[in-house]
Amino acid sequence: MKLNGKARFAIFSASAIAVAGLTACGNPQQADNAPASIDTVETKAVAVATIEVSNPSSFARSDEPIYISYHDLAVSSDTALQVTAGEQVIASQPVDYNLDGTVDGLLAMVDLAASEVVTLSIAEAGQQQPAPAARTQAEISVKTGGQWQPHSRYPDSEYQEYSGGEFNNVTELTPPSHYTDHSYWIRYEGPGIESDKVGYRIYLDWRNGFDIFGKLSDQPILQKVGQDGYESYHHLQDWGMDILKVGKSVGAGGFGLWTGDNIQLPSEVAQRTATIVANGPLFSGFTIDYDNWNSDAGELDVNAKFSMQAGSHLAKVDLTVAQPVEQLAIGVVKHKNTELITGDVDITGKAYTYIASWGKQALDGSPLGMVTLFRKEYLSEVVTYEHNYLAIVNPKGQPTEQAPKAKELHYYFGAVWQPESGIGDKQAFISYLEQQAERLTQPARLRITTAFSEAAKSAPMTAEQALSWSTKLANSELLRKGDIYKYSGWDVHRQRLPKFEYDIIGLYPESLNRLSHYTGDDAHKQLVEKITGSFIQDDGTIGRYKQSNFNIDNVAPGMALLTLYKQTGEQKYKLAADVLRQQLEHHPKTSEGAFWHKKKYTNQLWLDGVYMGMPFLASYSNQFEGGASFEEVVKEFKLTRKYLRDPKTGLYRHGWDEKKEQSWADPQTGLSPEFWARGVGWFAMAVVDVLAIIPESETELREPLLQISKELAQALVAYQDQATGTWWQVMDKAGQTGNYRESSASAMFVYFLATAVDQGYIDASYRDAALKGYQGLIDEFVLVHQDGTISMINQCYVAGLGFGRDGSYGYYMSEPIWRNDPKGNGPFILAGIAVHEMMSH
Repeated sequence: MKLNGKARFAIFSASAIAVAGLTACGNPQQADNAPASIDTVETKAVAVATIEVSNPSSFARSDEPIYISYHDLAVSSDTALQVTAGEQVIASQPVDYNLDGTVDGLLAMVDLAASEVVTLSIAEAGQQQPAPAARTQAEISVKTGGQWQPHSRYPDSEYQEYSGGEFNNVTELTPPSHYTDHSYWIRYEGPGIESDKVGYRIYLDWRNGFDIFGKLSDQPILQKVGQDGYESYHHLQDWGMDILKVGKSVGAGGFGLWTGDNIQLPSEVAQRTATIVANGPLFSGFTIDYDNWNSDAGELDVNAKFSMQAGSHLAKVDLTVAQPVEQLAIGVVKHKNTELITGDVDITGKAYTYIASWGKQALDGSPLGMVTLFRKEYLSEVVTYEHNYLAIVNPKGQPTEQAPKAKELHYYFGAVWQPESGIGDKQAFISYLEQQAERLTQPARLRITTAFSEAAKSAPMTAEQALSWSTKLANSELLRKGDIYKYSGWDVHRQRLPKFEYDIIGLYPESLNRLSHYTGDDAHKQLVEKITGSFIQDDGTIGRYKQSNFNIDNVAPGMALLTLYKQTGEQKYKLAADVLRQQLEHHPKTSEGAFWHKKKYTNQLWLDGVYMGMPFLASYSNQFEGGASFEEVVKEFKLTRKYLRDPKTGLYRHGWDEKKEQSWADPQTGLSPEFWARGVGWFAMAVVDVLAIIPESETELREPLLQISKELAQALVAYQDQATGTWWQVMDKAGQTGNYRESSASAMFVYFLATAVDQGYIDASYRDAALKGYQGLIDEFVLVHQDGTISMINQCYVAGLGFGRDGSYGYYMSEPIWRNDPKGNGPFILAGIAVHEMMSH
């Protein structure tokens, strides 16, 4: 997807060039499905970016949030921007999306019909645009001009209440130590936040309850609430009312420490500070800092961020605990005559599930549903405790220099009140919940093209250009991450201490090491020792590696160990490689001798496992065994072809269960149902990597691999996207709802094709497909930033089979879309090297 020529030129000239309106792709837009807008375009502006937005769901999504950072747009935060779809201006707002105090990007709200694709244009507006109608609000209001006096509810205590004065909104508030509940000082007793659907308030006292304002108006109403005290909003007003009795519970989405058998709310806190960070028409948010919470886990410092977007009933909560905690509890109040509803947990870890309650539990007696949504990977168990329905969750590590053992948790809470939502029965509520979980799990698919990136990509592709792109991404990753994956570092993707993983310990440093052969840059060469080497003790012991797991993924870093042994001559690297060779010696196999993927994945052959184990086994055998294991290596490829290759398409299934017992396995064939692109990509890279190791004199052994290369090249070209040269996440379902062009697999296929052409494994006629794929890789998936770094986007974060991963099409759509992950960046760097070699020859 490219900006038109005039738009590209406009960015780099002093003239103001008119930008043609961009039209929607796919079905023509109907008026009732038009994106949320505020006006029509009155002025022409300088193009900054186009974004193709796809709805991955088979249901309509109103007010779908589309966020893009200024870093990605390559503009400064003070640039006035407008968003359009054709001639229609789309409501947008500059936002501080992570509530850190700095405006970081642009948020637009788009209405999408089921499976609809819409193209948006972002342009410099020349002057600040009028704000869209206010649909969100965050505020906190306290009285001034009065005086403190003894508390009427707690007369014999140190607590006081406020008498007289008038309410005034403030942006930050730290209540004094004598403040407590019902002190008549804070209007409705804490900070409030609302969308055009619903409002919430958080008690800024020992209760920490989350309460609900049911709304009968789509206009902001918080400024009206509580001006005359606490009583009136508990009765029906023209705007709505307070609809929840919180009591001593968590309320509508609150949190606390889980001690193993009870929940401890943040009641004994030395100081609470609420700060309104964002108060805009489409996005608003505030923070609460809980300093020195005296808990059973010790003194805790908690930062809680609350935000809402227009058109949604959900509020997002981002919790950071500076000290280590094992478990937290989140949930909703349990009222009489309500029912606990739980979402699906037989899903992948990063998919969203929920706990919810339903019943006639609103204070006016009407039906009210409440929900807490979170990623399944957080969940430990669901419990009913006293007045609460609770999800017990395990927060993830998020260390900082100031708080090296910090943990974080992200979740959403929401409420739907029948008079506002129209949701009047349990089944309708469950349908709502399922759609919300899908929206969070599968955000709108985005194809981003920026004018700044387009200009940076304008040079014709040459061998040196290809190598340059690899170098740029390598250098960008060194700036972003450096040697963070070392033994004493942090796995920023999995949010844990680094383990001896195939991607961060193997592929990432090894790809930069290969690049160093061309760049001569010591920073590229040294990374393998800084990262992989940091795991190896003098006796060859490998840190955070357990051979008894028989996980073939752990064998892949062995290639980096062999590199280190060759470069340094240090015996410890040979000894560590021996350990991995011993694993393969005892690794469980299928009845015909194919390696299981992991011990816990019994009787299963996966495509990705071929890459994880066979290049190492071949290389080790070549260096230390005189090639004695070459036959076993080739056998692995032959068995993979025998069982996983689909003769009709020439593509390979992700996995095969020899016993045909797994839930994802076809009961007749044992095969998983889909062609996952990166799975095929791992296999493709393994073929050419092993061919580079087995000597050409071993013609009989090499022949099956050469035949696989020819077949695979033919299949890849047949399923290459003709418009872009790239490949889709599920390879044979191009354009199907939710599917997307995936970058890591595209890089792997380019690496395979370019290497195979260059080495003569396949016909030279495939050179064009390799070049088309590489150009697509750059055009589709590279964002160039103003600071000179680049990012690789639209990477499938991970995929697997079993343990909540059923191998269906829907499953592959549910895994997150990532950026700058080693599983994509490594192949990108290698693809550039391979194209450089091919074009040089």
